[in-house]
Amino acid sequence: MSSNQQVKIKKHQTFPLTIKRLGINGEGVGYFKRQVVFVPGALPGEEVVVEATNVHPNFTEGRIKKIRKKSPFRVKPPCSVYEICGGCQLQHLSYERQLVEKRDILIQALERHTQFDITQIEIRPTIGMEDPWHYRNKSQFQLGKQKERVISGLYQLNSHKLVDISTCIVQHPETDKATQIIREILSDLHIPIFDGRTKTPAVRTIVTRIGTKTGQIQVVLITTHKELPKKQLIVDEIKKRLPNVVSIMQNVNPKKTSLIFGEKTYLLYGEPSITEQLEEFSYELSARAFFQLNPEQTIKLYNEVKKAASLTGKEKVLDAYCGVGTIGLWLGKDAKEVRGMDVIPEAIEDARKNAEKHGMSHFVYETGTAEEWLPKWKKQGWIPDVVVVDPPRSGCDREFLKTIMNIKPKRMVYVSCNPSTLAKDLQTLSPLYKIHHIQPVDMFPMTAHVESVTQLELKL
Repeated sequence: MSSNQQVKIKKHQTFPLTIKRLGINGEGVGYFKRQVVFVPGALPGEEVVVEATNVHPNFTEGRIKKIRKKSPFRVKPPCSVYEICGGCQLQHLSYERQLVEKRDILIQALERHTQFDITQIEIRPTIGMEDPWHYRNKSQFQLGKQKERVISGLYQLNSHKLVDISTCIVQHPETDKATQIIREILSDLHIPIFDGRTKTPAVRTIVTRIGTKTGQIQVVLITTHKELPKKQLIVDEIKKRLPNVVSIMQNVNPKKTSLIFGEKTYLLYGEPSITEQLEEFSYELSARAFFQLNPEQTIKLYNEVKKAASLTGKEKVLDAYCGVGTIGLWLGKDAKEVRGMDVIPEAIEDARKNAEKHGMSHFVYETGTAEEWLPKWKKQGWIPDVVVVDPPRSGCDREFLKTIMNIKPKRMVYVSCNPSTLAKDLQTLSPLYKIHHIQPVDMFPMTAHVESVTQLELKL
């Protein structure tokens, strides 16, 4: 065994550890015998006694046995299932300190994945919330059975055990209430619930979304088959007990997969979408359309995008990974033309409707990828001055980055929900683009997620 493979720590070994920082998943990170140790629930500055739970060649996972020296920022988590649920990671850290640590998580990612001199980059303090609770406008709760009772919740971290969540303090109260009432309806009507083995038609998941400004609620029942027992009775009961529900959809997902949604969605009642309002803009949201989960912080995030785009009214703007066109609309008044694309056809349909509704006749939306459309548009003489990109957690597609570096827009605004992929993409772009500033925004209080807006300028 070579020296770098030698595992010095043994499983179940206990040892003292000083926590140096938070990891990207919100766990405490320390070093014992020069090996990195990840400890969920431990905070920077704490001195803890740890038991090794899993030993890997390059790192060890541990659990706290005892806290010898507590962080001054440690608080009591208000949620009763916080320790087992896994939905939040930082309820035990004061909110003001969460904002500091999230900026640090961003810096760590840049240190790990880039060759930049971090001292030369302007990384601003994290923009937080005044009230960091009840902010999520959408919930996706899996269903299960406990004896004869229908339960709904999230799977315990690294397990198939469903944690029954009767109330969630980061969810909007109305989505919480809707989920509880629907699970009661399914229980009252003895609707079959999927348990991982069920071959017959069953309900797997309840998805609820609220337009926080309009009060409209959409319910999506995710089922294993198109057949849904007592379908009309379920719909009638939801309408009776939840008058704010204006859209009831059924989505069919027959696969054994961690993905929530399947390919086929059917309208059971009302409208196929609900309306959400952000400032003067209203958005049509269909069941599968992506929309930010924290409307209050979304306004702050998009205002940062607007500042970073620095539009004068003369620019051609590309909104890549555009979703339902939220960012494009935000910038539309100050742009000469906005073009966007997304691979989800329903999202493009929504984006076109949203642009038309707001009188944005200088908008063009197409289904597909930027690497498909940009070369076509370039041939027609259309080259963007500013590119705004808000990619999924996996970051920008390699081909997309190549296309951008080929087309060379003057400015780029990168909205990121994953510091690691952001850092890697910034490194890829660094031969042509310099970072003006990075602005972290806390979209998900109580979790380890960090959203940010980076302004990039083409090097002259």
